[in-house]
Amino acid sequence: MADLNAAFEAAVAQSKSLSERPDNATLLKIYALYKQATAGDNTEKKPGFGDMVGRAKWDAWNGLKGTGADDARQQYIDLIGSLS
Repeated sequence: MADLNAAFEAAVAQSKSLSERPDNATLLKIYALYKQATAGDNTEKKPGFGDMVGRAKWDAWNGLKGTGADDARQQYIDLIGSLS
């Protein structure tokens, strides 16, 4: 468990210094996995149609509903590793 948390924190730090900016779909996946790993299932109110960015982020996070925190952490680590 401690190893997974340490690897997750390292991946978070690594995500801030990627050599190339990922495409928007990948950025949404990174955001959603981070939120699922740190906050759990999405319980926030869905943003309105005027907030397209907020809505896309909400949809991406909500799509991971039911994914366990450890599983989300591992997917995050794997995704950041594949981008480095």
